[in-house]
Amino acid sequence: MTRTETRPVGMAAWARPAPDAAALRADAGLAILLAFSATLTSLLYQRMGLFDDPAPTWVWVVGLGLCTLPLALRRRYPVPVALLAATGFYICGEFTVPEVLITNIGLFIALYTVGAWEPRRTLAFWTRFAIASAMILWLVVSLVISSSSEDAFPGVSRSGIFSAYATFAVIQIVTNLLYFGGAFYFGERSWRAARVQARLEAQGHELDLERQTSAAQAVALDRIAIARELHDVVAHHVSVMGIQAAAARRSIERDPDGAARALEVVEESAHSAVTELRRLVHTLRTPEADDAASTVGIAQLQTLVEESQGAGTPTTLIVIGTPAPLPMLVDVALYRVVQEALTNVRKHAGRGAEAAVRLRFEPGAVEVEVSDDGVRATLGKGGAALGPAEPVPETPTPSGIPGAHLGLRGMRERIGAVGGTVQAGRRESSGFMVRARVPLAEGNES
Repeated sequence: MTRTETRPVGMAAWARPAPDAAALRADAGLAILLAFSATLTSLLYQRMGLFDDPAPTWVWVVGLGLCTLPLALRRRYPVPVALLAATGFYICGEFTVPEVLITNIGLFIALYTVGAWEPRRTLAFWTRFAIASAMILWLVVSLVISSSSEDAFPGVSRSGIFSAYATFAVIQIVTNLLYFGGAFYFGERSWRAARVQARLEAQGHELDLERQTSAAQAVALDRIAIARELHDVVAHHVSVMGIQAAAARRSIERDPDGAARALEVVEESAHSAVTELRRLVHTLRTPEADDAASTVGIAQLQTLVEESQGAGTPTTLIVIGTPAPLPMLVDVALYRVVQEALTNVRKHAGRGAEAAVRLRFEPGAVEVEVSDDGVRATLGKGGAALGPAEPVPETPTPSGIPGAHLGLRGMRERIGAVGGTVQAGRRESSGFMVRARVPLAEGNES
């Protein structure tokens, strides 16, 4: 039997799927085999002379045909097939068709199929109950009639409660109860086994979908992380290179020494960019070999400040509070926030702007703040300025340049990953400010 149900099996509407072509062919073969066997055993029983005055041939055909041939459709129409088999069984027994083996097998299979395949469980129960009750009642009536007939079972004693005939009647009733009980039990067992298998298949399918979803999410997160790293590394150094290259171009005739110094900064920035890119590629290829000691962090903030000063933006670093060791992920995230914020200052704050980097160590938290006093495009819709320390907007960008929001988004993602928050907005006087705050666990405060 094929069972490919994938719907939630806890629902009352669950049902086994329709049988496939192979199952239908097997049922048809079974029905033909039983019909042939019933015909053969009937002829053998008649030859043995065990039955007096057997039924006419047409009754044979009807009775044996109803007991066997409908079984070809037993999985598609279990209840009608069971009723036809019961009718054929009654015809064979009542009108003395010389067959007692295959008819019993056919009725048993029909009752079993009702329990195993009928999706309407109430109908399945009452169908089997009605057929079993009718057959038991028929048996009891036949036994009662036979008990008063001397022609039935000649020579069998009928006197007393424990007579031979009474014992025979008890055996017949017990045998039929076991017969119908077995059909009921095995049918229910098959139905429940199919439910369990369907449940396991559904759970396996859900687990497979979860694995696929998790794998897709992992790939997406890796892509975002790579894009963020590339943005942080490339944008920072390229912005320095662009500013210094422009300064060298403007001053190469009137101030060759200044142009040479600017080109030296370009060369150093290019070298730093290549070094960090190589380090990133090495980490991606062999993450297990990543050396935590070489990872950037707040200890390198002074280097960022010096690079910003070398690029023409006066920048100061202010450390407030007692410095404390930070978890590696927090350390890197804060460094990248400062790096991106200083890059944005050089890009958007305008000529002559000054920047300040403040690193605050507080009880239970660490905070970095990058501010400038430059003039940039209005942030927000309709020209409304954002107040200090307002949340990072989702859509507007500081400069209106396509893609400029990626830096702020990257800050939010990095700091959010370590449980912190990022705020950015226009200062009340002039300029722009970015503030990232990360709470620290008690074990990380020392």
